[in-house]
Amino acid sequence: MAIERTFSILKPDTVEKHKIGEVIAMLESTGLVPVAMRMMHLTKKQAEGFYYVHKERKFFGELVEFMTRGPILAMVLEGENAIAKYREVMGATDPSKAAEGTVRKKYGANVGENAIHGSDAPETARFEIGYFFPGYELG
Repeated sequence: MAIERTFSILKPDTVEKHKIGEVIAMLESTGLVPVAMRMMHLTKKQAEGFYYVHKERKFFGELVEFMTRGPILAMVLEGENAIAKYREVMGATDPSKAAEGTVRKKYGANVGENAIHGSDAPETARFEIGYFFPGYELG
């Protein structure tokens, strides 16, 4: 297994519920280690830029509104097979269909407010890490 990095966002609903520490503990218990964190309140422009791949979808406006309603925690996670491991810990996009014990099952309310975001491939992880941590040396 290779050590790799992936990108994570704890979304506004997770921050509002004061579940940051619990989610990070869940991630660390699976061997995923945060190597960079940045708490911020996204602007509309930042959210639209990050989710540009969805701009033609009907939920785009709602997604941007949700992601800008409060602070988020952006993280770079590192570990063995980090992308696949993280996606497993996150759970299905729809919390009602997510496996027991996953972040979305525990903290997500619905498909729109599903607690957490994660990269789905190495290319996506590189883009997303660069989007939120531009110019940072992450060793």
